[in-house]
Amino acid sequence: MLFYIDMKTFILTFLVVTVIVLIAVFLLGFKVWLFKDGKFPNIHIGSSKALRDQGISCATTQDAEAQKTTSKFELSKIIKEIDEK
Repeated sequence: MLFYIDMKTFILTFLVVTVIVLIAVFLLGFKVWLFKDGKFPNIHIGSSKALRDQGISCATTQDAEAQKTTSKFELSKIIKEIDEK
């Protein structure tokens, strides 16, 4: 009997929680749903001007840049040097 909750209390609690969650979801998506060009803000590291000015970018971007600049010839040369040691 310690965890007994009557049905009225359960339904009331469920409805209150549901309303709170619906309000939160609505407020989070307010701009996206109501405006034609509504978008969620871009919080990606690469889109921050201050971080770009400092030369900081995300790992995915750094990896892509490294793969563009490293040719297979340079890579084989590096592997050869490692094997010689």
